Amino acid sequence: MRSSTRLIGITGGIATGKSTVSNIIREFGYMVIDADDIAREVMEKGMPAYRQVVNSFGEEILMPDGSIDRKRLGDIIFNDPKYRKRLNNIVHPHIFMRMKELIEEYSNEGNIVFLDIPLLIETMEGIQDSGIPLDEIWLVYTDESTQLQRLMKRDCIDRSEAIGRLRSQMPIESKRKYATRIIDNRGDLDILNRQMNKLMNDII
Repeated sequence: MRSSTRLIGITGGIATGKSTVSNIIREFGYMVIDADDIAREVMEKGMPAYRQVVNSFGEEILMPDGSIDRKRLGDIIFNDPKYRKRLNNIVHPHIFMRMKELIEEYSNEGNIVFLDIPLLIETMEGIQDSGIPLDEIWLVYTDESTQLQRLMKRDCIDRSEAIGRLRSQMPIESKRKYATRIIDNRGDLDILNRQMNKLMNDII
C-alpha cells in the first residue's frame, strides 16, 4: 500500500480540540486527512453512501434541494444508539475506502500522513480491515468538565443536551490506554502550541 510512509491517527472526544491540533499540524506542512470531511463528501447527493442513507432513514432527512440535512440526521443518531450504529455501518466503509485512496495519493518515501478520525478507537477493526495500518495514535485529551463547557459554548446548547452528546460516545478516559501519545488540551491555546511544537520536533 505504501513505502515507508508513517500513518499517525489523531483522535479524541467531542470538543476536545482535534480540529485545532490538526490545524497546527498543517501549519508544519504535513497532510492531514479529515474523516469528517470525507463523511460529508461520501454523503453528498449522487455519491455512494447518499442513497443508502436516504433509503435507511427516510426522505424526511432531506433538505428542499435534496441534500441530506446533517443537523436533523445528527439529532436522530445522537438520541438513539441503534440509529447511530446503522449510520456508521453504512458510511464507515465508504470513508475508509476514500481515506485509503488519499493515503496512496499523498504517500511518499519517508513521508508522514496524519488521519483525523474522531471515532478511531471505536472503529479500529474496520480501519485495519480496510488496509490502513496506523503507526501511532495521538489522543487529544481534556477532562470531561472542560469538554462539557467547551461543547456547550461551541454548539450553543444547554448542559443537558451536551451531557447527552458526551454520553453517546466512548468516554475520553477509556481512550487513554490506546494512545501512543497524549496531547493534553486542558489549558489555553498558547500551552497547546508549545506542546505541539515539541511533539512535532520530536517526530521530524
